[in-house]
Amino acid sequence: MPETQSSPSLRQIAVVFRFAGWISLWIQLVLGIISVIVLLFANFSRGVAGTQNQQSSGTGFGIFFAVIGVALLGLGVYFAFRYARIGRSLQSSNVNQRPRKADTIRILWFGLTANLVGMLLTIVGAQAIAGALLLRSLSLPQGVGAVLSNPAEVIRPVDIFVVQANTNIVAAHFAGLVASLVLLNRVK
Repeated sequence: MPETQSSPSLRQIAVVFRFAGWISLWIQLVLGIISVIVLLFANFSRGVAGTQNQQSSGTGFGIFFAVIGVALLGLGVYFAFRYARIGRSLQSSNVNQRPRKADTIRILWFGLTANLVGMLLTIVGAQAIAGALLLRSLSLPQGVGAVLSNPAEVIRPVDIFVVQANTNIVAAHFAGLVASLVLLNRVK
């Protein structure tokens, strides 16, 4: 006989899904938008300054992985939205409209994997950028006159913005990971 009322534990799980889904979605969305704006600003400022040929290969490699991290962050935002929708479906009084436990766990694993891979690739990008900036700073000779003679070696503030964008992307993926793990623990 199908049950039309949800049990108290199912209602609690539904509330946790909705809460974790919306919190994760907004954290990832805000940090992702900020990172995209910073990366676009960095790309635009490099083009305007005419220094595209002067950036080190590590910086370009790092920006490439940051862009992939942002793309995977979009997938993480999608899964966070799905978590909120699952929570809403779990509150339904009709048993046939509720998602199956196996399907819910599969969705949680996909979200967890997307955020984990996104975090890994963004960390690789951040390390490439940080390494390129470190090498550039170590190659600078001492003294103000030496820095002015070779402006290509100067670390510009926009380079630090790219590092900040990567850090924001990592933090956003971390929020998605935490939400997925909390929900996975709650479902099992």
